[in-house]
Amino acid sequence: MADVKSSRVTKERKSLAYLQKCKDEGQKIVQMCPGPRDQFFTMAADMAGVDVCRLTVPGDGSDPEMQIKLAPFWIKVVHNATKTIHINFYMQTPTYASDRDAVYNGSMYMNCGADSLLCMGITPERVKVMTDSYLPLFGHIGALSGWQTVKQGGYKKMGKTAESAMEIFKLGYEYQENGMGCMTIELTPHEVSEAIAKKLRVPVINIAGSAACDGSEMVDFDTFGMMPTFAMHAKVYAEFFPFACEAYMSWADDVREGNYPEDKHCWHMDPVEAEKFREMLDKF
Repeated sequence: MADVKSSRVTKERKSLAYLQKCKDEGQKIVQMCPGPRDQFFTMAADMAGVDVCRLTVPGDGSDPEMQIKLAPFWIKVVHNATKTIHINFYMQTPTYASDRDAVYNGSMYMNCGADSLLCMGITPERVKVMTDSYLPLFGHIGALSGWQTVKQGGYKKMGKTAESAMEIFKLGYEYQENGMGCMTIELTPHEVSEAIAKKLRVPVINIAGSAACDGSEMVDFDTFGMMPTFAMHAKVYAEFFPFACEAYMSWADDVREGNYPEDKHCWHMDPVEAEKFREMLDKF
């Protein structure tokens, strides 16, 4: 088992400035995405020294209004459960549909404990509006994750030609020049990811890209073998379901066989009170 320590003894969270320092010093950035998992996955990642949590609100996307309402609460839940990991919060598209919405909602999320904000498919002009309002942005280029993928023809590999690779780079460059402090690059060829990471000043973290980037992200579904089929970039480090099922089965067997709970799992009344109670029951 890895040597871990409680994150509660540390003094401060990892900021965009910290991530920039990692890039400048050649230290790889480790980023996880719990998906619709709970705060305990993020807590474990924090204790293990993972740098970034890409945080989404629980839900399958079928009720975005409810996810938007839940967002401030959920940021607080994960923030309070962790102490050093950088929380990069995924904003629902309607929350940055206008300049006013972007600044208002982004400010609220930061006040609730986010360390940076992710607006998928945002324009460089709106990036500037948000960063001019002192909102730290940690964005995304390459393949988009969400309903925006329809415009790209579905969730697919990007940057296959020199021209399309340049489009990805230009967007990343515009993001950087308008104040974005960090970004992930997804589903682009090794050559494209590597070149863009070297060309941009800000950290560029790969998702199914290149180890030559400033770091890597993987979703917990992949890390813990929770997908029915695995993507090319996925590497399973532990099997969650066999572990969890074995624990549940062992407990269920103990209950059915009378081995749980044992006497040590219970507590007892004072013998005098217990006898008095039984007498009262007999008379009822």
